[in-house]
Amino acid sequence: MDFLQTLVSIFMQYGYFAVFGILILCGFGLPVPEDISLTAGGVISGLGYANVHIMFFVGMAGVLLGDAFVFWLGSYYGEKALTLPVLRTVLHPERFDKVREQFKKYGRWVVFFGRFMPGLRMPIFFTAGTSKQISFIRFFLTDGFAALISVPIWVYLGYFGAHNFDELMVWVRNGQTIILVLVGISIAGLAFYWWRRKHRESRGEN
Repeated sequence: MDFLQTLVSIFMQYGYFAVFGILILCGFGLPVPEDISLTAGGVISGLGYANVHIMFFVGMAGVLLGDAFVFWLGSYYGEKALTLPVLRTVLHPERFDKVREQFKKYGRWVVFFGRFMPGLRMPIFFTAGTSKQISFIRFFLTDGFAALISVPIWVYLGYFGAHNFDELMVWVRNGQTIILVLVGISIAGLAFYWWRRKHRESRGEN
């Protein structure tokens, strides 16, 4: 709660620019929880210091630009970028090898689910860039689709819980699990729809 309150205090003073800047730095590996930053942006909106709908777009822009930079870094410099101080602290060779193996197996699905994994987003997006298995456009669209699920949840959660921090923190602690459950239900629903459609087509039904 103290960290959330600290971010709220900073964001109340500097508004959208502070939220946008922090989110970009999160993408670069700054050890600040992206989810808490988005929630804090929602809180200042709920307290009347910002417009929550604009905050949603600011949040989307911040996370996507940060992610895009990390992908570009991996794509342009490759594994040589691992020698950079900003990467050495968060992406050890062992972690890089593990993420690379997962990416070989599951491709862009790793990018999609990486958005919901704090602490693994940056390594996953960097590895996606080094892999050369996914284009920037496909990466951006996949990451963007995932962000459309997670970003509004955190921003509006902060907005509606701005006046009750105790209850808000309970939701924040359970938020990641809730998001993963919603994603799982959505994927299961899409898979069932696809299977049912294929089944009808095979039987010649309209």
